[in-house]
Amino acid sequence: MTTPQKNAALRARWQALAPREQTLVLAAGGVIAFALLWWLAVAPALATLRAAPARHAALDAQLQQMQALQAEAQQLQSAPRTARGDAVGTLRAALAQRLGNAAQLNVAGDRATVTLKGAPADALGQWLAQARSNARAVPVEARLTRSAAAPANAGTPATLGNPATALPRWDGTLVLALPSQQ
Repeated sequence: MTTPQKNAALRARWQALAPREQTLVLAAGGVIAFALLWWLAVAPALATLRAAPARHAALDAQLQQMQALQAEAQQLQSAPRTARGDAVGTLRAALAQRLGNAAQLNVAGDRATVTLKGAPADALGQWLAQARSNARAVPVEARLTRSAAAPANAGTPATLGNPATALPRWDGTLVLALPSQQ
């Protein structure tokens, strides 16, 4: 059957339908067309529109974080250069203050190696931030494992300054690059 013959057969079939049946077929076709239009065009656009405020807020937070990092980088660039001896002294002082005897510092050339034994995670993070900003030392290698040793306050009850759930502790080594010699 050719296309003109098929069209003629469809017209004949259409003419054979009662007016009520023709109306129902047109209504069903309209519903199907509306559903396709909804699923292919309108629903995705509405989903994007609904998600836009959350996406906008996430992007704003990311922008603020990037601007804070930019400001920190500019502050570090504008700070005066630190001599190697000053950097080592600053590292040792900060290490003694933050980590106490949980860490040892060995300096060889332009690298400083810190050996950790049961170092508290929060103190280690604060020390790393100090090392980066004050001594301008940059971590280049870290080999850390979670310490199996119990923290010193494990047997004491929970108080405001001494929570019962202790933070993780770390064993391992950190290698830091010291600022270049001037």
